[in-house]
Amino acid sequence: MLYPFTFQPIFKERVWGGRNLERLYQKALPVGPPIGESWEISDRPEGVSVIANGPLAGKTLRWLMEEHRQAVLGASAAPTGSFPVLIKILDAQETLSLQVHPPAAVAASMGGEPKTEMWFITDATPDASLYVGLKSGITRADFEERIANGTVADALHRLPVKAGDTMFLPSGRLHAIGAGNVLFEIQQNSDTTYRVFDWNRAGLDGKPRELHVQQSLASINFDDIEPPLIPNKYSRNEVFAVKYLLDDPLFRVDACQVKRGKRFYLSSESVQIVGIVRGKLTVGYRDSTLVLKPGDFCLLPACLDRTALTAEVQTEFLHIQPNVS
Repeated sequence: MLYPFTFQPIFKERVWGGRNLERLYQKALPVGPPIGESWEISDRPEGVSVIANGPLAGKTLRWLMEEHRQAVLGASAAPTGSFPVLIKILDAQETLSLQVHPPAAVAASMGGEPKTEMWFITDATPDASLYVGLKSGITRADFEERIANGTVADALHRLPVKAGDTMFLPSGRLHAIGAGNVLFEIQQNSDTTYRVFDWNRAGLDGKPRELHVQQSLASINFDDIEPPLIPNKYSRNEVFAVKYLLDDPLFRVDACQVKRGKRFYLSSESVQIVGIVRGKLTVGYRDSTLVLKPGDFCLLPACLDRTALTAEVQTEFLHIQPNVS
């Protein structure tokens, strides 16, 4: 009954967004407002993905979790709960606020959820950057003083980035996306964010935006000094090259480059997700065919056993395996 699924994107208006999701991925954005986020696979109360293809089109990911949980996730899946990851595409045309997500050890005490995530840059302007962690020598006392006097920016570790760069963001790591970045975000299914600094900007109403200073100070890992990008090197296979990005208890992510015309198979006892960075993949299952283009994400339920994919042109994609236990 189940098959490879794609979902209708859920667009989120953000003051820092733009129109790049339309330019790069031909997303049918609503006319007018800046769109900062496209939620591609989501099982959240504030945005539940709707199946876009096949006989189950119109059903939701929440429905799949309620009616076909083990068939989707695999036999080892926990008996209840939401889909384990949330996948977005972000278009940051302005720098986002400096944020932190609470670690599991403190999240519950503040009524929040832990949130670990990963960014894969797909498009970047020449001066694009990320702000991640603290500069060497910055202590908690230094940081608190800088919050008070508005000089937090001078304490942050800034990394120039380009397309193909990847950053891991465990809960507790300070971070902000700099202007000029488009990225794929793979994250734990959570939406707890504490804003610690907003670059001394005013909100749309002309007033300073709300900050969550005490929650942020309780969440920040002050030993997280100048974290690097994830190593960015593919294997030396001209037909099917792999770049091992992240193997975390919450999810594993690899980047893959496939030569034009190459046919390959994905099989697993657990759910998998394929996200196209560039190129085109054809997904074949039984008598149906699904074409994936840049910006498309496809969920492969665990029950499929073996799925055939063909690179119609030179293709790069992310292979995502959530932890379902």
